[in-house]
Amino acid sequence: MAEFSLIDRIRQRAGSRPDVVLGIGDDAALIDPPKGQQLVLAVDTLVEGVHFARGVPPSAIGWKALAVNLSDLAAMGAEPAVALLALTLPDDDSAFVDEFAAGFAALADTHRVALVGGDTTRGPLAASVTVMGYVPKGSALTRAGASAGDDLWITGTLGDAAGALALWKSGLPMLRTGRLRDRLDRPTPRLGAGIALRGLATACIDISDGFLADLGHLLAMSGLGADVEADALPASPALLEAFPDPLLRRELQLTGGDDYELCFSAPVARREAVRKALDAVATPASRVGSLVAGARLRLFDADRLPLPLPARRGYVHFAGSGA
Repeated sequence: MAEFSLIDRIRQRAGSRPDVVLGIGDDAALIDPPKGQQLVLAVDTLVEGVHFARGVPPSAIGWKALAVNLSDLAAMGAEPAVALLALTLPDDDSAFVDEFAAGFAALADTHRVALVGGDTTRGPLAASVTVMGYVPKGSALTRAGASAGDDLWITGTLGDAAGALALWKSGLPMLRTGRLRDRLDRPTPRLGAGIALRGLATACIDISDGFLADLGHLLAMSGLGADVEADALPASPALLEAFPDPLLRRELQLTGGDDYELCFSAPVARREAVRKALDAVATPASRVGSLVAGARLRLFDADRLPLPLPARRGYVHFAGSGA
């Protein structure tokens, strides 16, 4: 009965929506998608020791488990609707579940996401979330579609989450990493920005494994290269204070994961429209380069002098040591 007790504790924070015909409690959920909308689906799994460190507050794990999936919807320009949760626990720890569910619900409630089902099982701590959202038919953003000459943009700032991990791995207690740790534990999915970029962006991807790594996926799908202005990469005041060495800071921004910002392209002629659209949803953005014909990726400094590409361009699954 412990499993059903845990499910009941999660169900209490499930939320509701008019398009949810049947939620938690049956073999599957029933959803009525709005007319004229396409379904957008995404799934991610967080595993202790890989995606979050042992000892991270359960509320932060719950928040992040949903946030990383909502970030995928943001990159598609989708509006989130419902989620499924598969939670694996070493034991039936009701206090952990309550705090996890509170963190999950805090972000879900902000974006009107209803939890409609899932599973609990015993094993190493992990959380797998599937999200479903909607986008008007034919208006989804994808990684393909960019053109040579398009501007390359980044929302928010880069490197904070990687900075928090770097400080922690250097021996600084995680509690003292402050604002950087907030970006690592509780990332902000750029859902408003994704929706605002419909009809403006030509291609889009969220940054989870590192800017250069994820930019590479966008370039591969669009069949293009890019010239990146390294000194234009946006940095937060917290990162500037914690990492005054510009070379180290640049490496964190170029290759660090867990930013969950949007990297997107748009025609030069839409530059002002992009700024206005993102200002309207209170999302800062920086133009950091341009897309070019061919398959090359080049870095330049503020004086347009070439810079070497890092040997490692981001997190590599099945090769990294994790959190």
